[in-house]
Amino acid sequence: MSAELLTRASNDSSRAVVTWGRQVRPRLVGSGLVILSIFLLAPGAWTQSTRTSSQIGPVKRDPGVDARVRQLYGQLPLSFELNQGQSDPRVKFLSRGQGYTLFLTATEAVLSLRAPNNLPEHCRSTRRTSFALPLPKRPTASRDCSVLGIKLERANRNPQISGVDQLAGRSNYFIGDNPKNWHTAIPTFGRVRYSGIYPGVDLLYRGSQRQLEYDFVLAPQSDPDGIELRFAGAKRLRVDQEGNLVVQMAGRQVIEHAPVIYQEIGGRRRPVAGGYVLKSRDKVGFKLASYDHHNPVTIDPSLAYSIYLGGSSVDGGLGVAVDSSGDAYVTGFTDSSDFPTRARSLQTTFGGVRDAFVTKLNSTGSALVYSTYLGGSGYDAGLGVAVDSSGNAYVTGQTNSTDFPTTAGALQASFGGGFFDAFVSKLNNTGSALVYSTYLGGSNSDVGVGITVDRSSNAYITGETISTDFPTTPGALQALLGGGFFDAFVTKLNRTGSSLVYSTYLGGSGLDEGRSVAVSSSGNVYVTGITESKDFPTSLGALQTALGGIEDAFVSKLNSTGSVLVYSTYLGDSSFDEGLGIAVDRSGNTYVTGPTSSSDFPTTLGALQATLGGLGDAFVSKLNSTGSALVYSTYLGGSSADSGFGIAVDPSGNAYVTGSTNSSDFPTTAGALQTTFGGSADAFVSKFLFGRPSSATAQASAN
Repeated sequence: MSAELLTRASNDSSRAVVTWGRQVRPRLVGSGLVILSIFLLAPGAWTQSTRTSSQIGPVKRDPGVDARVRQLYGQLPLSFELNQGQSDPRVKFLSRGQGYTLFLTATEAVLSLRAPNNLPEHCRSTRRTSFALPLPKRPTASRDCSVLGIKLERANRNPQISGVDQLAGRSNYFIGDNPKNWHTAIPTFGRVRYSGIYPGVDLLYRGSQRQLEYDFVLAPQSDPDGIELRFAGAKRLRVDQEGNLVVQMAGRQVIEHAPVIYQEIGGRRRPVAGGYVLKSRDKVGFKLASYDHHNPVTIDPSLAYSIYLGGSSVDGGLGVAVDSSGDAYVTGFTDSSDFPTRARSLQTTFGGVRDAFVTKLNSTGSALVYSTYLGGSGYDAGLGVAVDSSGNAYVTGQTNSTDFPTTAGALQASFGGGFFDAFVSKLNNTGSALVYSTYLGGSNSDVGVGITVDRSSNAYITGETISTDFPTTPGALQALLGGGFFDAFVTKLNRTGSSLVYSTYLGGSGLDEGRSVAVSSSGNVYVTGITESKDFPTSLGALQTALGGIEDAFVSKLNSTGSVLVYSTYLGDSSFDEGLGIAVDRSGNTYVTGPTSSSDFPTTLGALQATLGGLGDAFVSKLNSTGSALVYSTYLGGSSADSGFGIAVDPSGNAYVTGSTNSSDFPTTAGALQTTFGGSADAFVSKFLFGRPSSATAQASAN
């Protein structure tokens, strides 16, 4: 990637689109509309090992992963963390969602909202007051444009506050390289109760990742007129014709829907008429019509806000793995300025300081098993994740933090240099500790993109490097950088992360990037990626021994010692072709997917789709065990832009492909989950039956 493109990638705040070519490959940008509904609203991210990512610089987002992540995340119960030192002492509980962080103090709920690009300049320049540590004394309408405080006026200043419905998940923070500053095994709860917040009135926070609700529960004979909310940070309040409270902030508005008011009497819910009443420019209360004062009454407002995330301050899922129980492990990046553990000003422009994260969801996507932040004081992003049979998670990515958390005895304890180093971290099966964590890089820039693990818990990493001193091993396939801007690399780490089993460059004199890696039961390693090198190392008798166009995919098989190419081949033709996902079956056949814009991409007789469908299509190719021939190869797409990101194969040899489509006519099958296009970019899932490229396809919205 050129320096010009690196700068563009760092500052691009437009929507991600699926296009091809070195000049326009998708970059990490914001996407989507976050709807928060007191009902407050919230959310965030996953499919099989999809790794579209990374260049030196900000990583690229994977719409296929993002779509699945949002779907699963939206099913989760809202999680409230007990504050055990990870936040300001005034905070009792905190909760995070995509686009905001919620802090619950003794008498106030504080929303720290992620800033969209359309906020006035004075708002973007005063993000230091956005309730990262330390909390500001008081948000104001004129300056704290991304903070909304909902203050309980004249309330009990010392209510009894307790977590209710403790969840199985724990939150863990690995921030910086000093373990004394890490916070682990923090309990989380499904609800938070404020007892006696007003005389005879309890307040209950609850919800899902799609909405946060708060209920005022009034005991018999209690006075609802005593409840008064002050909206600190609002410019003005008004009640519209539907009874909604409109909270106007700089650059956005918050809608608090007309409250649902009811009584439970005799096992039946009976509605009570009522609504908001304005008490001043920034204060509101509730007015109720006649009701039975001998029974409790519940007032349930629903606050909804929406912000366009654009390209700034977003969270993204970039890699996913699944264990034998169906639990999902996700890694990606999070804008660390959303997290109060970071004593740093909130960033408002693309390319700000970020942390990696690792999150484990249960098999139904209904609960977090753990969620862990992983990073130092710089820029960190997780790009690939794998899991072993014991449930330990292996993560690779990129970091420029000189204090990235490493462990005693790790392969490389110090940052090597350049823009980034790769990192490799192994977390235990509870997400509460690092089994090992190490940098991986030389004196220039290095990025880990794909990772897998074998039955002996050795980790295999691929990515890209421009370091002439990237760590290699004696007898490795390629001991020296091939030239160009990047070479791919293939590295095998031992089970303790303390030494290299082998490590090698893989590339020619042009640009070469490793994207995905798989390992067979015999220890042979399969790698795919992108090459522009006319002299990329290929093998005698390989399927394609010459570069077909501007940029080709490559498929390489290394022996178990990393010393010999069993086979290596280009895969592509006259335009742009990229290998982004790879899998191998029990017979040693290799399955590859990615995007292509070549109208002459190699396809096979009887292929599902023999011609390019639009601006670019996904491709799905199966190579035989010697890499000398295609078992099948097909385009997969409609009349617009489509890309394959990840691929998996089952014991029967059926291939499963996921990616992104912009095509309203993407091929689907009768009875599929979703047969119509959902938005500007949808995820897709396609199944190819053993031995032939016939497809069963389902789409999932990723707009």
